[in-house]
Amino acid sequence: MSRGGASHRRAVLQALFVTFLWSTSWVLIKIGLREIPALGFAGLRYGLAFLMLLPVVLRRPDLRAALAGLERADWLRLGALGLVFYLATQGAQFVALAHLPAVAVSLALSLTPAVVAFGGVPLLGERPAGTQWLGLALALGGAALYFLPVTVPLHPIGLAAAGVGLLANAGGTLLGRGVNRERRLHPLVVTVVSMGVGAAGLVLAGLATEGAPRLGPAGWLIVLWLAAVNTAFAFTLWNRTLERLSATESSVLNNTMLVQIAVLAWLFLGESLAARQVAGILLAGVGALLVQLGSGRAKIPDREPPGGDEAPGS
Repeated sequence: MSRGGASHRRAVLQALFVTFLWSTSWVLIKIGLREIPALGFAGLRYGLAFLMLLPVVLRRPDLRAALAGLERADWLRLGALGLVFYLATQGAQFVALAHLPAVAVSLALSLTPAVVAFGGVPLLGERPAGTQWLGLALALGGAALYFLPVTVPLHPIGLAAAGVGLLANAGGTLLGRGVNRERRLHPLVVTVVSMGVGAAGLVLAGLATEGAPRLGPAGWLIVLWLAAVNTAFAFTLWNRTLERLSATESSVLNNTMLVQIAVLAWLFLGESLAARQVAGILLAGVGALLVQLGSGRAKIPDREPPGGDEAPGS
């Protein structure tokens, strides 16, 4: 095997490993929520991840110079991205996971590419291609197949939080594209600044509504693992794989998370699925993938917004 082929294969395996780490986050969050309030949990995770990624930026002269050279408009845009993508999206996701099965929240957020495809028309001037229309129909059909008819009570707070998370995730993705399409700012600088702002917002929101979180040893272990491994390390490794993989390959690998989360939730959380729900998950996953693959024809930039594991397929 040629060196190029070997490095490509290694990048594929590394990307799959990252998607596995991100999928385990959903299980760990569900377990941690038994002890840790939702907003405080999210604030601790991303606050610690920010503190771990910041030295990486400060150690590199090029990134340090890029950070020092940010203009006022850049700070405002990155601050807005942090508030939408971390405070709103991740805060809503953690609240939703406190009230709904992990698979249900994962499926709801997997519709993000469909929302982004159509939100991009007025905001970014991106028109959905024919393949994306088909993908949207499949994604919505899969979601309907999963949720309807409702056979178990679904907590209204959880449903509302999942809806807010979906819209905020789509908004964060559009904001991220608006920043990344200019190709002026390094992705790591974008992520560190926006994550720092969003994490601060999550911590303040948690203190205001939940009080100071009290964690036992198991809770701290989960938070530290999520921050160090599933966020800081996984984000760094994922961005390294993007140097070898095409946007299409990354989208395909990222969309495997929907199935991975379903399997892990069944194994470790006891979230069983009926055949109809499995079919709905697969259909929604295919639909989300078609929306993403069709984005190439719609001239959507191939650089991903920051965030990582929070929205399968986003």
